Amino acid sequence: MLIFSIILGRYPKPGLISLEFLSQNELAKKLILTLRIPRIVSALLLGISLSLAGLVMQTVFRNPLVDPGFLGVSQGASFGAALGIILGLTSRFHLQALSILFAIMGLVLSYWISRQIRFGGQILRLVLSGIAVSAFFSAGVGILKYLADPIQQLPEIVFWLLGGLWAVKWEDLVFILPIILSGIFVIILLRWRLNVLTLSQEVAFSLGVEKNRETIGVILISVIITALVVSYSGIVSWIGLVIPNISRVIIGADTAKTVPATIMLGGIFALICDDFARILLAGEIPLSIFTALLGASIFIILLSVKRESFA
Repeated sequence: MLIFSIILGRYPKPGLISLEFLSQNELAKKLILTLRIPRIVSALLLGISLSLAGLVMQTVFRNPLVDPGFLGVSQGASFGAALGIILGLTSRFHLQALSILFAIMGLVLSYWISRQIRFGGQILRLVLSGIAVSAFFSAGVGILKYLADPIQQLPEIVFWLLGGLWAVKWEDLVFILPIILSGIFVIILLRWRLNVLTLSQEVAFSLGVEKNRETIGVILISVIITALVVSYSGIVSWIGLVIPNISRVIIGADTAKTVPATIMLGGIFALICDDFARILLAGEIPLSIFTALLGASIFIILLSVKRESFA
């Protein structure tokens, strides 16, 4: 799928580029090396990161309907990007920095509010605080859209919120790529222990696992990689929700096996959606449109045909 995506495009005409044409045309080589490959790499990272974060969240919270934006991460990143556009900070670096800052702030606020709640267990408190923080940042985005210049700023905010990879270049990936890969690697190493985090506090303790500490650790890693990919892609929905469920239907609930399957399926799904986004029309189609369309369709099929797999 990765190789197929590299040779698929609209230059010189919609379709696949032949190797003969690629070897003779310098413009085609430059286009692939400087524009298409960094975009494909970013799509691959996007699919893997969001799907892995979704799997971790669903496993920890024991809920198949949780996604990476559950603790106000995606909404915080949206608010940061919209604030940067309102302030006139339109460079890619500034938007990424503000998105990451407010995404992490969403996590910190969710955790702080959960510490103030006096009833329920840790998971329930995080769920309730995440809902509140998400609503808070969503309201903030609405206010910023109301205050935005309707000619220039408002369209830019709307397109960022729809998600897309059309502006990604190598320099956008230089600083965040090592952090994302490190986070993915840590989750892969911990894939055996994710199963234990679904157990009760007493059972986990009897197995020698400090459940609260490890739960907070894997959630923090998931939030960081989500914030980093959202900072360059915008809000891309459904990947983190539907891909882990597909993995469980195919492989089972054992995270030692589901984590590698989620990596493969998440990368493939994001590549397919991005290929559709850039090849169907001469103008760029927002990526989140395809992820929502395909993801919702697959999710309905899973609920209809494989409902027992969600039990």
